[in-house]
Amino acid sequence: MTDSHPVALITGAAKRVGARIARRLHAAGYDLALHHRASQSPMQALVRELEERRPGSVLVLQCELADTDALAHLVADTVARFGRLDALVNNASAFFPTPVGEATPAQWDELFASNARAPFFLSQAAAPHLRANGGAIVNLADIYGERPLKNHTLYCMAKASLVMLTQSLAKELGPEVRVNAVAPGAVMWPAEGKAEHEKAAMLASTALGRAGDPDDVAEAVRWLLQEARYTTGQVLRVDGGRALNI
Repeated sequence: MTDSHPVALITGAAKRVGARIARRLHAAGYDLALHHRASQSPMQALVRELEERRPGSVLVLQCELADTDALAHLVADTVARFGRLDALVNNASAFFPTPVGEATPAQWDELFASNARAPFFLSQAAAPHLRANGGAIVNLADIYGERPLKNHTLYCMAKASLVMLTQSLAKELGPEVRVNAVAPGAVMWPAEGKAEHEKAAMLASTALGRAGDPDDVAEAVRWLLQEARYTTGQVLRVDGGRALNI
């Protein structure tokens, strides 16, 4: 393995949007360190797919992001394997309702661990390597980090923290490192499903009148990493204009 390929570390990369981001960056020439928590089977399938295209281009990393001590090891293991780190994509995210009156400290900890704490400490560990290579960070934010979603106060708070982290790190790590975020709209329905009338109502409030695709998000991430050379501290909404009506 030579150091001719840029290297990206992606959290929550085994499934859904994370896997689409992995495929898009791999196709764009990145070698990848792909993190997952417990998605062994889909991760194995993704790695086989990518390794068939370019052998030796993927490293699998498994850990619980709530384990803060493990986060620095994700970065260290990536650099040990590939010799460099050019991009960090903080994609992993917990999402579930926490109605006021029922929310628990454990739910607070779980939502903040993946959506705020892990992105900060991973960014901190990655910063020296990103600085050395003029790299970039992309965080997967949410329009609900700027607008509240009923019964999801803790999630909204955690994503609001991620938005502020994006802006603050852009100042802290510039000029060498660019830091941006992508805030998706309806590009993939929740894994636990969503009622058809709720889907219809959501799309009706979207300026483009339709759902997006996870590849729209993946391409936004790639663009921010590779081409947005004068963009930092920004949240790019990939939501079909939905935030206009929230």
